[in-house]
Amino acid sequence: MKYRQLANGIRVSEITFGCWELGGGQWEKKDDHVNIQVLQRAFELGIQSFDTAEGYGQGHSEEIVGLALEGVRKQCVIATKVSPNHLRRDDILRSIEQSLKRLRTDFIDIYYVHWPNRDIPLSETMNTMAELRDQGVIRSVAVSNFPRDLLEEAMRYTRVDCIQPEYSLLERRIEADVLPYCREHGIGVLTYSSVAKGILTGAYHLGGMKLAPNDFRQGRRLFKPEHLEAETPLIHCLKGIADRHGVHPAEIALAWILHQPGITSAIVGTQNIAHLEENVRAVDLALSQEDLRELDNVSRRVLAQIDGPSPSLR
Repeated sequence: MKYRQLANGIRVSEITFGCWELGGGQWEKKDDHVNIQVLQRAFELGIQSFDTAEGYGQGHSEEIVGLALEGVRKQCVIATKVSPNHLRRDDILRSIEQSLKRLRTDFIDIYYVHWPNRDIPLSETMNTMAELRDQGVIRSVAVSNFPRDLLEEAMRYTRVDCIQPEYSLLERRIEADVLPYCREHGIGVLTYSSVAKGILTGAYHLGGMKLAPNDFRQGRRLFKPEHLEAETPLIHCLKGIADRHGVHPAEIALAWILHQPGITSAIVGTQNIAHLEENVRAVDLALSQEDLRELDNVSRRVLAQIDGPSPSLR
């Protein structure tokens, strides 16, 4: 494993274990003891950065993380998130108290505002987050899914240490404004949906996998039948580059993210140890300039077909 440092000195692994699936809820979940083993194997492989939220399975994901990592807590960077309906001061204080109990810890390394809520003054939210940092309850103030205007506003109230946006070869809108702002201000960037909820693994184009009728991804932007068809050239591009490197497409997709300037860590989740071990190998992949140009060009063409011309990709 390799590691990168946030501006406040916290070191995170280049692959962060995403724990959304472990809570169940929208995801089909394996038994808790299986997922505890996956988390512990991730730690053995050098992943020490773990990402969860109070909203993942109504707190169940946090409980699993707490159980799995209790014995190595001080060697880990644990991130969790406060939900958008809990952004009043008193609600934040209640939320973090409950998250601390579920995670079996007395501090949170990275505490995110999960989604913005424009009905609640951002000043109240960010001032409360700063207070928690000053008290040592959290080590980093962070936001997720914030556009640049809200990120800039948040920075007027307190230092934002890192941001968690959606980012992958199939979602690149942060390149237009959020990512340059973060590079300019030294804000860490930890990306979610790094393999586009499974699409960039090749499972749906090369492996014949189909979504179940009740899968929450049905009808989502990238899973619409016409968009799945449009994504085919990118999947074949990933497969071709993966074959040249002797790896799997998901590893190339993750390595591409880690080659982008300003990115701190790629968040990716799994309930499968074999897939976990593949994901970890991505940190050792050195993509050539030719590889990067090919991925960039094909990604741009596919996104133009799916979303139309985008200022970030012109």
